[in-house]
Amino acid sequence: MKRLAAVVALLGLATVTACSGGTEDKPAAGGSGGGGGLYTTIDANKPSLDVNGPINPWSPKGNAFWGYNAMRIAWSKNHLTDPNQFYPGIAASWEIAPDNSSITLHLQPDNKWSDGKPVTAEDVKFSIALAYTQGSTAFAIDPGAAGAASEVEVVDDKTVKISQDMKNPSVTFVRGVMDSFIVPQHVWSSVLPADFWDKLKAARGDGADAESARAEITALSEKVLAFAPPKDVSAGPFALERMNPGEALLVKNKNFYNAANVGPDQVKMLNSTGNEQIWNYLIAGKLDSAPFTAVPADVMKRIGATPGNAVVKGFSPVSLGLAFNQAKKPYDNVHVRRGLAYLINRDEVTTIASPEGGTPAVTTTGIHQKPAAEWLGAELGELEPYKLDPAKAEEEFKKAGLKKEGGKWTLPDGTPWKFTINVPTPFSDWVSGAKAVTSQLTAAGVDAEVLTVADYPLYLKEIAEGKYDVGFWLIALGPAPYNIYQRLYGASNGWAILGGKVKHAEAGKGGNWMGGPETIEVDGAKVNPGELTAKLNSAAEDEQKTIVGQLAKAANQDLPVIQLWDYVNTQFVNTNHFTGFPENDSDLLRQPAGVWIQLGMVKKK
Repeated sequence: MKRLAAVVALLGLATVTACSGGTEDKPAAGGSGGGGGLYTTIDANKPSLDVNGPINPWSPKGNAFWGYNAMRIAWSKNHLTDPNQFYPGIAASWEIAPDNSSITLHLQPDNKWSDGKPVTAEDVKFSIALAYTQGSTAFAIDPGAAGAASEVEVVDDKTVKISQDMKNPSVTFVRGVMDSFIVPQHVWSSVLPADFWDKLKAARGDGADAESARAEITALSEKVLAFAPPKDVSAGPFALERMNPGEALLVKNKNFYNAANVGPDQVKMLNSTGNEQIWNYLIAGKLDSAPFTAVPADVMKRIGATPGNAVVKGFSPVSLGLAFNQAKKPYDNVHVRRGLAYLINRDEVTTIASPEGGTPAVTTTGIHQKPAAEWLGAELGELEPYKLDPAKAEEEFKKAGLKKEGGKWTLPDGTPWKFTINVPTPFSDWVSGAKAVTSQLTAAGVDAEVLTVADYPLYLKEIAEGKYDVGFWLIALGPAPYNIYQRLYGASNGWAILGGKVKHAEAGKGGNWMGGPETIEVDGAKVNPGELTAKLNSAAEDEQKTIVGQLAKAANQDLPVIQLWDYVNTQFVNTNHFTGFPENDSDLLRQPAGVWIQLGMVKKK
């Protein structure tokens, strides 16, 4: 599966081969830094190029490529348990208040936009104003929103202080700030009204005037998404020069703060319509690097035979789950979900679907097994593993009232039971995994089928509308435990934080397509997993560990999803033209190659 922007954060050869020309994972300082050469790759966040898309990092169709011509304040390391570790971006350094109440940013002192104008604190403040129109995490305008900024202060031309509203603090506040895109105010100034900050101040109040101000800011969202600058003015290492349906060409921004250490003079982004096209590019030796790509073993051998191709692997904070719509029978019965878990051989499914890019989930916790060991310790081994066990599956199905007639399981009233998994066609590993699951279930007497959906955006739209009984769902998206459990016990399962309070919508309303109940039984006691998840937003680390233990046990017993495999971040590099790529287990593998380049790692061979 290609790692898409919903994500991310996020996503080898039979024998893992470390790339040549290794470097330490830190920016190169000083020196001429090489230069020259054309670097060819794929953008995981925008694989299908749109010639008519605006140069706009907020637009879903935008031609703003993360790390190349689209810059964030900083780039997350996606640490196993600490969400507040970053590589520099627009900011060179920062100080986080001990209580997480504020972050002070110090911008790169010598950074300029590609048109020669300096990157200033006013650019950052203006870009934050744009972020408010999108309702992004740290810059939400909803009253009482957790982790929202309360003040944005320009200290001087290169310093900005952003304070958190401590009435409802969040441990993800800093991450929300750092993930912000920064654009040039002198290009984008017409998008926002001159009195924007006055409107924002009014929006934080109560009453009709506040509601009106909030509506005005929200209404600006479409204007921001549609804005199309006449040319690319970039603060990144490259600027977009031209593009056609097959490729986009970016040229070096000589005004970039670390331009002396940016290896390539040009970057070519190739269009990609699916995994198979990426495989063909790799086999032909056309790519200097390729982001996370699901590859079967036979194709992997062909890729490995191409001179210069190598594989780099690391941790990916993502898992794949078989998710249930509990508003649809019989999936509202936990014994049905448990019975299905006992019928699925996760080792076999992973071997078929993602042999080089995944490891079978040890059990369902909601957490990728690598950070699960950090968060849960010995408790991980105490959870039900759901190993393949047809006898236990039959026991669970009978508890649910299912019947077996003529070797086939039926619903309690004797009507046929058709188990249908929906998956998006472009994700070859999902399609293969779904077919493996249905094959196993069919052999066990469950009438199962796979239905494919044309593309991922349509898939997300239809799953959110509750159109599927069962579908594949990405989970474990960390590093913050709050973000991890939002995938199971957040908006998609009915829970939302409104006005600082956790509220639960009934199935089919408020985005609740999973349809789970508000409370579930864990160890004989009723718990509200949505409230527990919300507490992770502001809890101290020790308390977080306790809550994570409770939620892992809840996910293990209640099975809103069956965790199938945990992704391994498998990426491809080719050392014929460039060296200095991240090595195995580097946290930089969780950022686009543009970040490697801007930090000065990648050098012309």
